[in-house]
Amino acid sequence: MRYSFLQLLKQGLSGQTGWPPAWRSPEPKRSYDAVIVGGGGHGLAAAYYLARVHGMRRVAVLERGWLGGGNTGRNTTIVRSNYFFPESARIYDFALRLYEGLSKELNFNIMLSQRGVLNLAHSEHDMELMARSVNAMLVNGIAVELLDAKQVRAEVPLLNFGPGARYPIHGGFVQRRGGIARHDAVAWGYARGADSLGVDIIQNCEVTGFRIEGGRVQGIETSRGAIAAGAVGLSVAGHSGVLAGLAGFRLPIQSYALQAMVSEPLKPMLNTVVMSPATGMYVSQSDKGELVFGGGLDLYPSYAQRGNLPVEQTVVAGLLEMFPAFRRLKLLRQWAGIVDVCWDYSPIIGPAPVDGMYLNCGWGTGGFKAIPAGGWLMAHLLATGRHHDISAPFDLSRFTTGRLIDEAAGAAIAH
Repeated sequence: MRYSFLQLLKQGLSGQTGWPPAWRSPEPKRSYDAVIVGGGGHGLAAAYYLARVHGMRRVAVLERGWLGGGNTGRNTTIVRSNYFFPESARIYDFALRLYEGLSKELNFNIMLSQRGVLNLAHSEHDMELMARSVNAMLVNGIAVELLDAKQVRAEVPLLNFGPGARYPIHGGFVQRRGGIARHDAVAWGYARGADSLGVDIIQNCEVTGFRIEGGRVQGIETSRGAIAAGAVGLSVAGHSGVLAGLAGFRLPIQSYALQAMVSEPLKPMLNTVVMSPATGMYVSQSDKGELVFGGGLDLYPSYAQRGNLPVEQTVVAGLLEMFPAFRRLKLLRQWAGIVDVCWDYSPIIGPAPVDGMYLNCGWGTGGFKAIPAGGWLMAHLLATGRHHDISAPFDLSRFTTGRLIDEAAGAAIAH
């Protein structure tokens, strides 16, 4: 819906009490052609593409809490496709291309800012490995540029180029098309788009079990009653192992907390995303002026959305080593998302061991940047029962065939 200037002014002066809901809150029906478990970005995107691309309208999204309340709202909003292996480059660049047209597609501003993603090299050895990675990315069709130290300094003069720097900067590489997007806007845009096409978005609806007969899923048991389903998609990120257990199978996945932090707001001073593998730190500046930064995983299994102090200290220390000018800033808030990490640090997309059930999980720290592609590919699976060419290499069967896609060091930090 579009509003004139006078309508917007009237809403502002009236306390903004007259806006219609962006999506409905329906009661669950007794049956659907497809049910997607997980109301984050991936689940909502899958529902939207099921309705728009495949014409399926008897679709429901089930969310235990509220939309985008999981990892979609607990990340650092980075989008990029600078990955080493062709399979990874293809899926993440598909996501980035969808992101580039998403505001127009959804008629909802996702605030995509393609300010670039800069990865730093801190030794001559780093530069050799980085040159190899850049060549691989160029072969994969991903536009990246290898930079020397002088060029990096011109890009980000605030970085620590002092003679006593613990981690001297020898160069880096940049993907100009990378950047950031607004995480809640992505979820809200897909939710509004799916709802407008007839999808039922059902919040506060916890899945408690699955009805499986003859090896095929027939329905879902929830806190709001039983729901029959022609097909079921699981897009629940860090809780993928839990839902798999309810369905009677195990996944090669472990869940960890991934922390992030935000500083008090500043005037604009950082016009790109910076990643430093040696310090395990990455940072960008939000449109409100806050520094949004994080680092590696809290390397113990956890479902706690908070993380721990030692990792927080390590991340802050890395930020200050790279940017000494930030030493006097105050930390505004901190949080953690629960990420599902596969043994090869690549996602699982494809049929589950239960017929009629499909998986979209194992994105680890790369889930947000992959939302449009993950949703598109899950929709294709639910509608056709077959893989898309892009998703085929990420089938669960790779863990028995040995055709792993080891992206543990896809682009320095695993984000």
